[in-house]
Amino acid sequence: MNDILLQEKILCLDLKKQLQQIKEEVFSAFESVYDNAAFSGGPFVEDFEKSFASFCQTNYAVGVNNGTSALHLAMLALGIGQGDEVIIPANTFIATAWGVTYSGATPVFVDCTNDTWQIDINCIKEKITSKTKAIIGVHLYGQPCDIDALKAICEQHKLYFVEDAAQSQGAQYKGTPVGGFGEIACFSFYPGKNLGACGEAGGITTNSEVFYKRFLNLRNHGSIVRYYHDELGFNMRMGGLEAASLNVKLKYLSAWNDRRREIAGRYQNNINNTKIKMQSQPDWAHSIYHLFVITTDNRDELVDYLNERKIAAGLHYPVPCHLQKAYGSLKYKIGDCPNSEYLSNHCLSIPMYAELTDDEVNYIIDVINAY
Repeated sequence: MNDILLQEKILCLDLKKQLQQIKEEVFSAFESVYDNAAFSGGPFVEDFEKSFASFCQTNYAVGVNNGTSALHLAMLALGIGQGDEVIIPANTFIATAWGVTYSGATPVFVDCTNDTWQIDINCIKEKITSKTKAIIGVHLYGQPCDIDALKAICEQHKLYFVEDAAQSQGAQYKGTPVGGFGEIACFSFYPGKNLGACGEAGGITTNSEVFYKRFLNLRNHGSIVRYYHDELGFNMRMGGLEAASLNVKLKYLSAWNDRRREIAGRYQNNINNTKIKMQSQPDWAHSIYHLFVITTDNRDELVDYLNERKIAAGLHYPVPCHLQKAYGSLKYKIGDCPNSEYLSNHCLSIPMYAELTDDEVNYIIDVINAY
């Protein structure tokens, strides 16, 4: 074992290592924003929107202040509101549900499978009612959900399909980047994402000019012409500094994602401890491994074991959405989504970021195999 590894803890995510590599380039971009005083919206945001739309192979991209706002605006653009229902997985970050609730609609939680940990297609149809308006498919941990199966259900029942792509910038489904499969896709550019801003930011992609123009209006106080407000809008613009940092990082994203895939492949091929289970990877899913999640029967014991050996682990997510206190009024109970509940009690995330060294990856594998 390398002495450095024994002295320094390997973090679950070490964002500083990425930022140090591109610091001068990012600071130069910040200086340009400063010199142009383009801090809210403006040319740097527009440049990023064009680049990100091209990256996702969509007609349009719209920058907003965070991924939660992207989900909220998606619901509003689709006309979803009071009295409507939207089907979402119980095993996701809570923001997927917030977007539905903020619009006045009700999230309907569906269990995940016990292998891919994505929304269980076989459980969806029983949740569809006359109030159902949309299904949100989450590309969880950077792995695309089963888009064709979800779209088939949406087409059969005349529902909208929305992609929650918050964790999946650059992931591909059957060789095509996520972001253009549904009516709308929503991205987060939270700093810790594979493509993360220096600050808070989010984005929306769509191939619809109608939705695109609506988003421009909604994010800017319901206004296209200054001081003329066509509808109830919001202050959800992306900042110029955030956009400038994203413009720099987007150039490196594919290489960073490739390195994550390389690390993930080494985990998958070399961790051979029978106490550890990993997320199943269907052939059609080209993940970017925003997170590398495993499960084990005694999570606390494994977390302590890793910490003692200077390896940090994360929890994504310790409480499934349907059992969150915020949604207590919906009367879900333990046992309603058993696979999601099992994950919440047994999953943990091991270190995953492009800057992990080969020695660190080998050390993590050796330590887990010895558990």
